[in-house]
Amino acid sequence: MTARRRAAVLGSPIAHSLSPVLHRAAYAALGLGEWTYDRYEIDEAALPAFVEGLDDSWAGLSLTMPLKRAVIPLLDGISDTARSVEAVNTVLVGADGRLTGDNTDIPGLVAALRERGVDKVASAAVLGAGATASSALAALAGICAGEVTAYVRSAERAAEMRQWGERLGVPVRTADWSRAAEAFEAPLVVATTPAGAADALAAAVPDRPGTLFDVLYEPWPTPLAAAWAARGGTVLGGLDLLVHQAVLQVERMTGVSPAPLAAMRAAGEAALAAR
Repeated sequence: MTARRRAAVLGSPIAHSLSPVLHRAAYAALGLGEWTYDRYEIDEAALPAFVEGLDDSWAGLSLTMPLKRAVIPLLDGISDTARSVEAVNTVLVGADGRLTGDNTDIPGLVAALRERGVDKVASAAVLGAGATASSALAALAGICAGEVTAYVRSAERAAEMRQWGERLGVPVRTADWSRAAEAFEAPLVVATTPAGAADALAAAVPDRPGTLFDVLYEPWPTPLAAAWAARGGTVLGGLDLLVHQAVLQVERMTGVSPAPLAAMRAAGEAALAAR
């Protein structure tokens, strides 16, 4: 039987992905010399053929956009976590060839916050309403005791966030993006917007901010994150999320636990610094 030692990240575009750096650093630290981790430029049209071609040399896949929902019909099953947000970022290949989808973004976000001492908050705010925002809501379901306010740009997005809240058991209030600076009154703010979208809010950071989790990692720091840190607030970035979700992927794909968090983070920081 072929040794199960292959893994990869799929998506489009994929050239920017740090996943190979993180996973290869983990394999090196764990002494898994036979393991390889590659990247493949795969869009939704090419995904079915790629998945069909997986053999017993494969242990798993990491998925980024636009594949997190497109992969679901191709799998034999998905975890409750992945089902809760209809998004799969991890595919595990079983010894019997069974393909199981999972989502490590949600527990990764929780683990990153816990590492910084954020286990429970009375309320929270989310900037944005895309796929990452729904994962943020799922994570907040376990750590936010009260209401989550989502700041969005359209009535359609507002309705979507309220629906996600109902589905995930999180009380969600929505507000127009023009009031986004009000988010900073919350003890925890999760910024899920694209690069540049929240830059203008940097001037509105209060004198004593709480915790900001800005999911971007390049360019870093964002103007918002820099302003937040300058005023003494706790700041987490996209690399924190990327590393913690990758730690969980490595553990589930290799069966080795714990994965080397420090080595993976150091490799990610070095790769970003070299860009």
